[in-house]
Amino acid sequence: MIRRAARPLSRLALLAVLTVVAPGVPPALAQRSELVAFERSTLVIETERAKHRFDIELATTPEQQRQGLMFRNRMAAEAGMLFIYDGTAPVSMWMKNTFIPLDMLFIDAEGKIVKIVERTVPQSLETISAGRPVTAVLEVNGGTTSRLGIKPGDRVVHAAIKPRVQPVAPR
Repeated sequence: MIRRAARPLSRLALLAVLTVVAPGVPPALAQRSELVAFERSTLVIETERAKHRFDIELATTPEQQRQGLMFRNRMAAEAGMLFIYDGTAPVSMWMKNTFIPLDMLFIDAEGKIVKIVERTVPQSLETISAGRPVTAVLEVNGGTTSRLGIKPGDRVVHAAIKPRVQPVAPR
């Protein structure tokens, strides 16, 4: 009996598999061992008029924070990435190897959005910061904050952002 060697996957089939495994990441990069995985979660942004739910990825380790949304070609409309830092500190971001425009929401320890930088320029090396210490940064698709009416002063609700409990005055 003669056995034929198994045919390797066609490029089209390989592309389909990689698209399912790593949505939004170009197939050539999805194979790279340097890319890190992210835990998924949800958060809510409370505005004066509405509560907006986002499906997010969490960037909590230095490796995850270095990679962020680099190498993505797309992101779902109500998706994002939440960068969570140990304590409150000055934070600077950039768009190196980031192929989609983003809105960056800088968040203080109380969950309040203190600054929004809208429609950042893909692949720019310009430093983007809040100009003050923050606890977290949420990146969403460019234009999302204006589309949803999100502005500084609105509140981000997520388990990783724990506002201090205000003491109750005795009666």
